[in-house]
Amino acid sequence: MNPDLLTESYDYPLPPERIATHPVHPADAARLLIYNRVTQQVMHRTVRDLPDLLPPDTAILFNDTRVIKARLFGRKSTGGKIELLLNKPLPDNRYSVLIRGKVAPGTELRFDEGLTAVVEALHADGSRTVRFEHSGRVLPFGELVELCDRIGHIPLPPYIERPDTPGDARDYQNPFAAHAGAVAAPTASLHFTPELIERLQQRFTTQTLTLHVGAGTFKPVEAERIDRHPMHSEYFRIPVEATELIRSPRPLLAVGTTVTRTVEYFARTGRTEGECDLFLHPGNPPVRVDHLMTNFHLPKSTLIMLVSAFVGRERTLELYREAIEEGYRFYSYGDAMLIL
Repeated sequence: MNPDLLTESYDYPLPPERIATHPVHPADAARLLIYNRVTQQVMHRTVRDLPDLLPPDTAILFNDTRVIKARLFGRKSTGGKIELLLNKPLPDNRYSVLIRGKVAPGTELRFDEGLTAVVEALHADGSRTVRFEHSGRVLPFGELVELCDRIGHIPLPPYIERPDTPGDARDYQNPFAAHAGAVAAPTASLHFTPELIERLQQRFTTQTLTLHVGAGTFKPVEAERIDRHPMHSEYFRIPVEATELIRSPRPLLAVGTTVTRTVEYFARTGRTEGECDLFLHPGNPPVRVDHLMTNFHLPKSTLIMLVSAFVGRERTLELYREAIEEGYRFYSYGDAMLIL
């Protein structure tokens, strides 16, 4: 069987000390591994060098989703402690959530400031459907976000094995954040400072789109074959200005896998809003995105498979090995890679 189709083919060993638990400051001091697919050259620079690395006619797309304080700690009505992670809103003011601990339909969960949640359904993928209430009223999404901003916690990825701090509310939020809804940051954007953005906008066209990153981004591929993986879906919206840019002949740099998936979904469907469930991998490569900036991702994840869609699985693993040997920091708070 073609090894590109086997999940185990996307595994690699990572020393635990290479997992970044805190970001660098300033953010654009993060290291940047550059791989040119034409020359097959590898360079090692920093993110602040980005304006000098891009072809001059490149247009840049960012994700302007805002991470909400989606992790809530509370108790069951029976007294047991509970941890809940918002995933995404559903119709009729219901919500898809993940809950640590056993719950049954009908269980009431209680949080600070009088917020309650009632479990309505359990699903095979581990998610739960709940409705949130406050003062006897079902909460719509906007009001729930406002309350979570007061009582919730930044949903740091599970491999960052520490509680969130006030600094994470700043560091785990990208500088373009405008539309609340993500429960994980579009991490490539975390490397951008106001100074770097200004330098880029002096030389390049930039636009934003929205994809609300869900908890499924951390879900490992459990199927033996990657083409049998049930890809999670996430809400997206592409404004008119970004749509025009995507339709133009200009080379595109997608800052992050979320931007890449959104652009590529539009290129295949023509849809500018809805649920994106596109799975990019070597058997389903990009058709519109020319350049990719992204962090270093988990083994056997859909994200490392997306990188492999650009450069091939074997080359991706070679680049990851070189990054490890060169001391790069991995995952959400880690360093970055630029594929040209």
